Amino acid sequence: MDFKLRKPILVGGLGLTAGVWLLHGLNPGVADFSGTAIWGALALSSGFWWLRKRSIKPLDLTVPAIPVDRTAVEKALSAVETLVKQLAAETNTGTQTAALTSFQEKLTQLTAELERNEVRLAIAGGQSVGKTALTQYLTENWVPQPQKISISDTVGLFAEPGEAGETLAPEVDSADLVLFITASDLTSPEYQTIQQLLTRQQRVLLLFNKQDQYLPDERPLVLQQIRARVQGQLATEDVMAIATAPAPVKVRQYQSGSVQERLEQPTADVAGLSDRLTQVLAEEGQRLVLSTVLRQVNLLKLDVQNALNQMRRDRALPLIEQSQWIAAAAAFANPVPSLDLLATAAVNTQLIVDLGEIYQQKFSLQQAKTATGTLADLMVKLGLVELSAQAISPLLKSHAVTFVAGGLMEGLSAAYLTRLAGLSLIEYFQEQSYVLDPNAAPFQVGRLTQKLKAVFQDNQRTAFLQALVQQGISRLAPAPTPALPGSAAK
Repeated sequence: MDFKLRKPILVGGLGLTAGVWLLHGLNPGVADFSGTAIWGALALSSGFWWLRKRSIKPLDLTVPAIPVDRTAVEKALSAVETLVKQLAAETNTGTQTAALTSFQEKLTQLTAELERNEVRLAIAGGQSVGKTALTQYLTENWVPQPQKISISDTVGLFAEPGEAGETLAPEVDSADLVLFITASDLTSPEYQTIQQLLTRQQRVLLLFNKQDQYLPDERPLVLQQIRARVQGQLATEDVMAIATAPAPVKVRQYQSGSVQERLEQPTADVAGLSDRLTQVLAEEGQRLVLSTVLRQVNLLKLDVQNALNQMRRDRALPLIEQSQWIAAAAAFANPVPSLDLLATAAVNTQLIVDLGEIYQQKFSLQQAKTATGTLADLMVKLGLVELSAQAISPLLKSHAVTFVAGGLMEGLSAAYLTRLAGLSLIEYFQEQSYVLDPNAAPFQVGRLTQKLKAVFQDNQRTAFLQALVQQGISRLAPAPTPALPGSAAK
């Protein structure tokens, strides 16, 4: 608690609370503040310290450049490098962690990928759609120029078997161009997988293979249906029908009154695909490589940000714990409700400033006041204040502390609501760390409301509240006075 009490906003707020409390003993009317007066007093108690602070720099959020070119990829690499350095600077152990080493190695690899002149093709699709046959055909019969090509036939779409939306297989994940094969109209899993690929900004050609298994007048209908399903997402020329390994055809030959039958192997119908591949690589080859590098850089950035957020969360939780018990002690000790409000406002304002520093989102005094008021308003509007009292009150009945039950009730409610506020801010700041729009509002009430609701749902479990009550009693309730030596029990 010593660390927290060195904070100027908190010291000013709690000091002012104590002063007004003393005045209240002389004149009870002194403590009847309005909300505006409380905030004005809090600002006066801490304003001079804030005037000495340097101007606050806004959070630097970068937006990926469009269209994708080398400059955009280099900018993204630089942003990740900065984030990795930030993670290294905030690592508490002072040693090189395995995760940090892995991030640095991946960053080096992706930087080298900028010079890659080989285009990677991945042939993907469900079972028995002709992936292996197409891989073999392209390897033996298609020689693109001038790009160097590597072709991989994926065993499965995902790293582990499962529904669409899971981690893609490495061959698909690192591909510059995906040839997705279906042997019929698109199934729901196939459609979802294509959506996932497109969402990840991967280049896709959609191939209707084994069209020879349909009657001639059915083939164009199936192709038309497939194109209709991805209309607006894939160009018409990127959805085509092929027959990589047509089934043998029985041929009858009549000669001199006899009939002879034999099986003939039709030639593959892949010319349209070969032409389209050659065209795409000629026009988009280098851009496909850059897009893949940028996609993987963004995924690495997400991993690094996750690690940084986890580290910051580990640092933030003790601050919340500390703040909740300071708020509890202030509410427990103060007999005047308006002074409870002033003390809690000071605690929560200081907590917002501290959490903002951890998450690199600086708050001015006015912004911190606004955030504190917003949280308080949200808790009242959502009914959390009343609900917290209803949840905590029954848990106090089993304890023989009736002479301080009222103070305990107020103290535990203050601790609980301060914890909800702190956890909601953590969730909000973590979400904001992924926002790439520099024009986004600095404090979005709608998103904070959603986080507050979710945090309340996660922290109204009986086991959690029982533990909070036990800790509160041990911290707030006075210890029993030991009996004097030689005194006799009555």
